[in-house]
Amino acid sequence: MKKPINVMLVEDSAAYRKAIARSLGVEPDIELVSEFGTAEIALRSLQDTADQIVPDVILLDLNLPGMSGLEAIPWIKKYAPNTEILVLTQSDRESDVVQAVSAGASGYLLKSTTRDQLEDSIRTVAEGGATLDPGVARFLLSRMQQTSPQQTTEDGSLSERELEVLKLIEEGLSKKMVANQLGISSKTVAIHAGHIYEKLNVPNAPAAISRAYKSGILPADK
Repeated sequence: MKKPINVMLVEDSAAYRKAIARSLGVEPDIELVSEFGTAEIALRSLQDTADQIVPDVILLDLNLPGMSGLEAIPWIKKYAPNTEILVLTQSDRESDVVQAVSAGASGYLLKSTTRDQLEDSIRTVAEGGATLDPGVARFLLSRMQQTSPQQTTEDGSLSERELEVLKLIEEGLSKKMVANQLGISSKTVAIHAGHIYEKLNVPNAPAAISRAYKSGILPADK
């Protein structure tokens, strides 16, 4: 049997934590292994992994008491570099979206998201994909359309295969799904993705998609 996706929830509202726990509790392939009300306590648990299960995905609120979720993202990436961060917040502010994605979040959802969307997003980021709330995605696309194209790599282009990989990632496919679509291994997809991030000077898939729209590598009128 496939190992369940281990999830950590960092959220200061006890009522919302209870709702999320109840929602995820019925999914056989997702397990909520830890809950914290502050980023500081969550980070301490990531530092001391002796008695803790390292999460595959962290659901992270941004508006937290003490250290904010945005401030916590770089520390999470330091202490748990293989853990994916899925922001789950009420904030749809442009600055929060851009900062979270740029800092290393693999997804950004609003708390108005449906249960199915949340669970699908957890699965997507756990498999190496990226996800954005539909409203946030529309906002980002609109923002890119208002931004004049700018060159982002030395030669201004990606290879044909890198462009194919980027387009499939933009469609929300995980690395495994991209591999199946292109008939190559997941390891090869990961290598192509690494080259894309390096050329576009970005940390992850959402940031690569954002930069690709800005530079005109991906068409903004799709």
